[in-house]
Amino acid sequence: MSKKSFIAIATIVALLLIGSIAYLFVTLQKQKNENEELQQLAAMDKKEMENEYTQFALQYDELKRSIRNDSLMIRLTEEENKTKSLLEELRKTKSNDAREISRLKKELATVRAVLRSYIIQVDSLNRLNESLKSENEQVKEQYSRATAQISNLTTEKQNLSDQVAIASQLDATGVSLIPQNKKGKTEKKTKNTTRFVVNFTITKNITAKTGERKIYVRVTQPNNSVVGQTGTVKYENSTIGYSAMKIVEYTGEEMPVTVYVNVGEFLSPGTYHAYIFAEGTMIGSGSLTMNK
Repeated sequence: MSKKSFIAIATIVALLLIGSIAYLFVTLQKQKNENEELQQLAAMDKKEMENEYTQFALQYDELKRSIRNDSLMIRLTEEENKTKSLLEELRKTKSNDAREISRLKKELATVRAVLRSYIIQVDSLNRLNESLKSENEQVKEQYSRATAQISNLTTEKQNLSDQVAIASQLDATGVSLIPQNKKGKTEKKTKNTTRFVVNFTITKNITAKTGERKIYVRVTQPNNSVVGQTGTVKYENSTIGYSAMKIVEYTGEEMPVTVYVNVGEFLSPGTYHAYIFAEGTMIGSGSLTMNK
C-alpha cells in the first residue's frame, strides 16, 4: 500500500470517527434537554399542588372566622390540620416520586370536595342567621329566593381535556384589593367606597395554552355576600356568583391585570376577600380589612 493511499484511508477513518462522536454528542445532549424539561414540568406540577393545598388551608381559616358554631368550628379545624399535614408531606416529597405525587394528588381532590361542601354549609348558615335576626319581610323574601337558587344549582361534570393539568393552570400572585371613593382616590372607610380596584399578576407558564382567557373576580363582604354581583361562573362542580369579568390575551409570559368592581350595595366593616378564577379553578386570592 502506498503512502498516499494509507493517508487517504486514515483521513476517511478519522472523519467517520469524528462524525460518529459528533452524532453521539448531539443525541446525548438532546436526551439531556428532554429529561431536564420533564423534571421542570414535574416540579411545576408539584408547586401548583402546594399552592392549592396552601389556598385550601387559608380558606378553612377564613371559614372559621365567619362562624360561631362550636361543632362546625371543630370539624373545620380538623380538616384544616389535615390539609396542612398533607401540605407538609407534599413539601417533603421529591417531584420525581411519581407514586407519592399521584397519591397526594388524589388526596388533594378529596380535600377540594370536602372544602366545597363546607363552603356551601357556612354560606347557608350565615344566610339563615341573618334571616333570623330580621323580621323584615323583604329580607326574608330575598333569602328565600337565594335559598331557592342554591337548591336549584346543578352539578355538571366538566370534560377535562389532556391539556388541563395542574402544570398548565394559570396562577395569580400579588393579589391586592384597593377601595376607592367617587373621586378615584384610595379610601379607608366603607361608607365612602364606590368601587374596588383588584390588581394581580398572572405568572409565566410555558405549559399553559395561549390566547384569550376569561378572568373572573369575586369580591366578598365579611358576611360572604358577593359585592356587585354581575353573573355566575362554574367553580368545580358548582355555580357561584362573581363581581367582574375581564378577557385577557395570555401569551405564556408574566402579565399584570387590573379589574374594577363597582359597589352598589351597603358595605359592612370587616375583612373583604378577592378571589381570582380562570377556567373553573381558583388561581389566587387576597384580603383587606376596612373600617366603618
